[in-house]
Amino acid sequence: MIRKDELPGTIRYVAGVDIAYTKQKSIGAAVVLDFASRFPLESQVSSVKTRFPYVPTLLSFREVPAAVSAIRKLRLQPDVLLVDAHGIMHPYRLGFAAHLGLVTDRPTIGAAKSPLCGESEPLRGRRWAPIVDEGEIVGAEVVTKPGKKPVYVSIGHKVSLETAIDVVLSCTQAHRIPEPTRKAHVMASKERRRLTHRL
Repeated sequence: MIRKDELPGTIRYVAGVDIAYTKQKSIGAAVVLDFASRFPLESQVSSVKTRFPYVPTLLSFREVPAAVSAIRKLRLQPDVLLVDAHGIMHPYRLGFAAHLGLVTDRPTIGAAKSPLCGESEPLRGRRWAPIVDEGEIVGAEVVTKPGKKPVYVSIGHKVSLETAIDVVLSCTQAHRIPEPTRKAHVMASKERRRLTHRL
């Protein structure tokens, strides 16, 4: 993984990525937003047969195929991917966000709802605090909405932690969860309901 910024000077498009499941299929959703306005521009879904079992800490092997399939359908190519998952804030330093970044060779950021490893300092009124695991800064606890629970941001690939935090905060609007991943989650869930109803 590359842990420094390799993004364009001006980010134009950001894509949120999320995964949902039926009994046999993995559903990938990718939603591209204009970075400046957070206006949705394109969305794609893709369902593939789930081939990897549910194994805690190895979920990325289960999730990557559907995510890559959805991303490949996009006509607008995002400058950065935002994933509701962990990047290097992971016992093996290879969560879904990092794995997806490596496979697609794109700048990728993880913004998860709960921590997976490490400990953070008390926020004490700050917007974010680093999370340290075994002496290494692996991510940050970030307050996206005052009075709400934080999200847990970590590097996926080709981005620094400071830039990852800035992107997550820039993509947060009315909700605690960044808008790109929130919209991708809604889309993946809708497709799951459609497929389940069809069965």
